[in-house]
Amino acid sequence: MVDAILAVAMAAGGCVAGQQLHPDGWVRFDATAYLLTCALSLPLALRRRAPVPVLIASGSMYTVYLAAGYQPSLNFWAPVIALVTLAGQRPPRSAAMGAVFVAAVVAFSGMRGRLGPALVLAQAVLVPVVAVVIGDAVRRLAQRNRQLVLLTARLEREQEERARRAIVDERVRIARELHDVVAHHMSVITVQVGLASYVFDSDPRAARAALDVIGDAGRDALDEMRRLLSLLRVDFDEDGGEGQRADGVGDIDGVGAVGAVGGVDGVGGVGGVDGAADPMPGLDRLADLAERMSAVGVTVDLTTEGAPRHLAPGLELCVYRIVQEALTNVVKHAGTPRADVRIRHLSDRLSVSIANDGPGRDAARPRVGSGTGHGLIGMHERAKILGGTLSAGERPEGGFRVHLTLPFDAEAGAGT
Repeated sequence: MVDAILAVAMAAGGCVAGQQLHPDGWVRFDATAYLLTCALSLPLALRRRAPVPVLIASGSMYTVYLAAGYQPSLNFWAPVIALVTLAGQRPPRSAAMGAVFVAAVVAFSGMRGRLGPALVLAQAVLVPVVAVVIGDAVRRLAQRNRQLVLLTARLEREQEERARRAIVDERVRIARELHDVVAHHMSVITVQVGLASYVFDSDPRAARAALDVIGDAGRDALDEMRRLLSLLRVDFDEDGGEGQRADGVGDIDGVGAVGAVGGVDGVGGVGGVDGAADPMPGLDRLADLAERMSAVGVTVDLTTEGAPRHLAPGLELCVYRIVQEALTNVVKHAGTPRADVRIRHLSDRLSVSIANDGPGRDAARPRVGSGTGHGLIGMHERAKILGGTLSAGERPEGGFRVHLTLPFDAEAGAGT
């Protein structure tokens, strides 16, 4: 549309100027002049689609126009505009060839306009050079714009990929948390159910104690599941109000909103929960964890060395989860009634060791990175995220040992 308007404007301007300006010595502007003016101006409507043919057509028709004895007037600019377009559309070699052609046309125009040789030469050199420079600048600008468009599209794709990767990472993290929670508490519940069933008639008191442990483990599992569900909560909606669950779960008043079960006031005396997540488990919960393991039949010796210091929640959660997973593996695989947990606060790092002295079952212990189990692999990933190291394997004196080392300088990034 722009090119068509330009072509019509050039043709109209050339016709009006030729009709109005007819000094002595020039052929009067007649019907042939109108046709030639339109013939050299109207091809500009196709200047972007076919720059070379348009340049040849405009320059040739302008040469015929001049040879017929008509005054140059505004028709002089049609081949110049075509050259600017050619330089902006094609490589420099094509632009140079077009500049030579336009230089000849401009020189002929100067001679027909009765200019001096110096002025004719200057005009024949400067006009094509300026046109090529302008066209080349337009071409370079168009190339930059295209590159910016491609770069913008690439950045958008990378941002979408990073967003998808972040979602996948978050799902992996939640899955790892779910594994830790379910594996630990279900192991405790399974063992206690078996114990309660075994002593139900012979020792009602022991059976009741086992049921109490089952209730505590179930409530702890529910609390931690609520905490995990809070990760899926959208903090604010578009109107600034409190958002809904990303997975459509809704509020978690108690456990009721999940499947519209209702409150859990009658389940172990938990009562309704208003959706506010409890603090994430940390080092202060290890004693409770050891007590629950003792109820299962595994004595846990918990030892802390060094001056305790304030740790980031993420670092404490990492330690708690790794100790929890290691003790769960002791219950499931070690076949030993004893485990030792040693926490050492060193000057620049935290050292955690979980060991048992039982023979265990080698086939049931997946090695870190083996891909045959999620427990030790998840422990290894947790340590790696916080810049720490984790090793797991057989002890020379027998049993199995998991050793975790976390640098204190990872605390800044440990809040997840």
